[in-house]
Amino acid sequence: MSLLKIASVACIALTLGACQSLSGAKPPLPLTADASEQIQPGCHTADCPLVNIDTVHFPSEPVLDRLVEQRLLQMGRTVAGAPLPPSLKALREQFLKDPAQRNSLYLQAKVREQHDDLVLIEVSSYLDTGGSSGIPGRGFINYSRSLQKELTLGDMLLPGQDVAFWKTVQVAHNSWLINSKLDRDPDFIKTWPFQKTPNVALTRAGVVLKYNLETIGPKSQGLVEITIPYARLKGQIKPEWVPEQR
Repeated sequence: MSLLKIASVACIALTLGACQSLSGAKPPLPLTADASEQIQPGCHTADCPLVNIDTVHFPSEPVLDRLVEQRLLQMGRTVAGAPLPPSLKALREQFLKDPAQRNSLYLQAKVREQHDDLVLIEVSSYLDTGGSSGIPGRGFINYSRSLQKELTLGDMLLPGQDVAFWKTVQVAHNSWLINSKLDRDPDFIKTWPFQKTPNVALTRAGVVLKYNLETIGPKSQGLVEITIPYARLKGQIKPEWVPEQR
């Protein structure tokens, strides 16, 4: 057998082994909680600016640990395009250093699920601007322990299935409208048409899509969450990301 053929066979074997390992169940990653709240130094009023950070750390998975911190740093940015602080501690200090600051910032990262090869983190932010309502943000991190990376939608989908996936999501969105009886209001349909969302999560129950406020409905609708069973996404989601049935 030629050296080229031997290398090809070895590559195929490694690829198959990787695919099999992705779907295998793993014990949950150990984690530690880290919650803190700091008020602006020198402020003694009832509505002092503050920074509240509630996050998790993964001592045995430094790649994920840094990924969570980076996502919270991005969500805590109050000026679009501004450089990110090197750490959450630096973010807190920078936010509270301005004596004219009148806002408060809340950041949270929590483990929503751990299953098979995946750790699913939900991240959220809230900038309290002192008005009747602040500015919220939401997001997901789908982390593959085997690949040691965050999965993008492109990683989740089979090649060429992007259009089909969003058509399936739009059908699920129509079902949400019907179940919520919102389909009866033509003004609602016109004002709040279907939108894509970057917040996609591979949960045990199905693929979850989460929409920020005022994306597909008014504030009164809250943070809309749509779940699509994996059976309806057959041929679209890569099989290695479909949870094992136990």
